[in-house]
Amino acid sequence: MSAEQPARLTLHASCVALAGRGVLIRGASGCGKSALALQLMGYGADLVADDRVQLWQEKGLVLARAPVALRGMIEARGFGILRAEALPQAEICAIVDLDHLEEARLPVQRFERVLGQDIVVFHRLEGAYFAAALLQYLKSGVLDPDAKPE
Repeated sequence: MSAEQPARLTLHASCVALAGRGVLIRGASGCGKSALALQLMGYGADLVADDRVQLWQEKGLVLARAPVALRGMIEARGFGILRAEALPQAEICAIVDLDHLEEARLPVQRFERVLGQDIVVFHRLEGAYFAAALLQYLKSGVLDPDAKPE
């Protein structure tokens, strides 16, 4: 690991996973990280971490977990802190950046290097289908770059 790339990170973010495949949800305070995590949980994803996410690299994967003090808790703004069964860890397969709005109908695939690994990045969508699309990405794992809309 280079001196510029730390071995571990703790981020102000949320993380949920489906079948061990995690999505890291990041953005400014109050932008809806926990709300999106709750939506994904409502569709069947499992909580990994809310508010703070610890990341580390192991065997070519970026893994995430909750700090011990926050494990199994998620904030529902205007409702309170909720308990949820949380996964001990998950592989980060995607990042959602809620600070940037996606305006392209078929955006180019973006990647960000995190702890030495390239991870796909999605920008926020203003459609009710955003959480469902993320869940489908976690299920299928790949985007088809050759697919053309009808």
